[in-house]
Amino acid sequence: MSYTILSLVGVGAVLILDLVVLRTRLVRRRLFWTAYAIVAFFQLLTNGILTGLRVVSYNAAEILGPRIAFAPVEDLLFGFALILLTLSVWVWLGCIRPPDASPPQR
Repeated sequence: MSYTILSLVGVGAVLILDLVVLRTRLVRRRLFWTAYAIVAFFQLLTNGILTGLRVVSYNAAEILGPRIAFAPVEDLLFGFALILLTLSVWVWLGCIRPPDASPPQR
């Protein structure tokens, strides 16, 4: 399976997890997109350094071709899936409390 297909499958699976399974619906929140923009900036910076210095390389037959900051666009898809997965599970776990637990203080 190519890097492109794997990244698209990853994004699709995590979107289903966020919207349907866990029902955290983070992708519908402005705060998520603000946080993701910050993370994406640093992801591009790191990817640019690692791929620009050739610490990491990609098989041209396995990617679409377009690159952002030296890294293939598929890296943004993988990064998005990883961030969304982590935050969705984090929010979901924060919503689960034992029945006798007091509500969180604000």
